[in-house]
Amino acid sequence: MTQASIITIGDELLIGQVVDTNSAWMAQELNKAGIRVTRRVAVGDVWEEIWQALDEEQKHADILLITGGLGPTSDDITKPLLCKYFNGKLVVDEEARKNVLDIFTRLNRPLIERNLLQAEVPDNCTVIQNTRGTAPGMWFEKEGKVFVSMPGVPHEMKGMMESHVIPALQQKFHFPFIVHRTLLTAGVGESFLAERIRDFESALPPEVKLAYLPNYGMVRLRLSASGREKETIEKKVADLFETLQGLVREYLVTNEDEPLEKVVGKLLLGKGKTMCTAESCTGGYIAHLLTSIPGSSAFYDGSVVSYSYQAKEDLLQVEHSVLESKGAVSEEVVIQMAKGALKNIGSDYVIAISGIMGPEGGMPDKPVGTVWVAVGDENSLVTKKFSFRFDRMRNIQLTAVNALNTLRVFIRSEGQ
Repeated sequence: MTQASIITIGDELLIGQVVDTNSAWMAQELNKAGIRVTRRVAVGDVWEEIWQALDEEQKHADILLITGGLGPTSDDITKPLLCKYFNGKLVVDEEARKNVLDIFTRLNRPLIERNLLQAEVPDNCTVIQNTRGTAPGMWFEKEGKVFVSMPGVPHEMKGMMESHVIPALQQKFHFPFIVHRTLLTAGVGESFLAERIRDFESALPPEVKLAYLPNYGMVRLRLSASGREKETIEKKVADLFETLQGLVREYLVTNEDEPLEKVVGKLLLGKGKTMCTAESCTGGYIAHLLTSIPGSSAFYDGSVVSYSYQAKEDLLQVEHSVLESKGAVSEEVVIQMAKGALKNIGSDYVIAISGIMGPEGGMPDKPVGTVWVAVGDENSLVTKKFSFRFDRMRNIQLTAVNALNTLRVFIRSEGQ
C-alpha cells in the first residue's frame, strides 16, 4: 500500500508556541483520498535535523509532505536545504515572481529584495503556484518517491493541497478506497460501551476496524475499511454501521461525524426555532462553538456574557438578594439568568451557565469544577448540577459540551 509521511518544520512547533494544526488537517484530507498516513514528524529549524528527517522518512513512506520554513527570513531554511538535497540550483520562477509583485501592488505595500527572493526555486522541482501567498510550493521526485514542500501558513498550505497536491497524487498513484462511518454517543463511558458491543466487535471481519474516540464526556465510535471495490466496501461498512447503531441506540447523539453544536443547530433548524445563551463561567465559549458553524445565524440569536454580579443584575435581571443569599453558582441564579435571556433576546430556547472553573475560587460546599446549568424555553426549564475535576480550560470545554447535550435532550424530549 502507498503510504505517506508528514514532516512539519519550525522551532515554534517544538516549544509549543504554535499548535500544529497542519498535520492533523492534512492527514484527514489524505485519508479521504485513500492515502494512508503512517508517520507524522516535527523538527526544528536545524539543517541537520531536517536532512535526517528526509532520509529517515523516505524509508517508511512513498510520499513525504513537508510544511514550513519557506518564509523570507534567515531561519527559513527549507528551500535552500531541499535545493542541496536534490542537487539543484536556485532559479527565479517568473510566474512566482509575478505573483509576488501582484500581491504587493494590490496591497500597496513596499517591496524589498527579500520579498522577491520568494520566487526563487530549485531548478529541478515542479513549482506549485501559491494563489494565497508569496511562497510557492515545490514537488520533487526521487527513486519513485514524491517529496512535496509547502508553506507552513495553514490557509496557503490548504489551497495547494486541495487544488494541486492531492489531485496530482491521485493521478500518479493508485490508492484504495477508504470508508469511515462514525457515530457519537453521550451518557455512557468507553468501557461500558466496549462491554455492550463486545460480541459485535469480535465478529467484525478482518478488513473492518472499530475505533473508540472518547472526548469531553462523549465517545465516538468509528468503523473503517479499505479496498479496491468502492461499492463493496461501502455496503459492508453500511450494514455493520446499521447494526452498531442499534446496539447503542439509547446513547446515540448522531450517526454522522459532526460536533455536538452542529447536532443542536440541525435540531433547531428542523423545528424552525432559535436559541440564545447566558454565559458566566464559560465566558462566551458556547457562543464561539455555535457561531463557528456556517449559517448559524439561522438558529442562534446571541449571548449575554455576564461574569460579574452587576452584569447579571443589569443585563439579565438576576435579583441581587438571590445572588447574595445563594451565590452566583446556584440553581436559583441560572434559572433567573435563563429567564432574563429569553425575555431580553427573544429566542425559543436558552442555555444558562454559572460555575467555578478554577484553579482558584472553590469553597467547601462549592469546590472548583462545580457548575449549574439551566436549559429550556418559556414554558419549562431543566436544571442540572455538574462536578468537574480538571484544569480551567478543560472544565470550560466539558461545561459547554454537557450544556449543549442537556439542551439537545430537552428539545428531543418535547412531545414525547
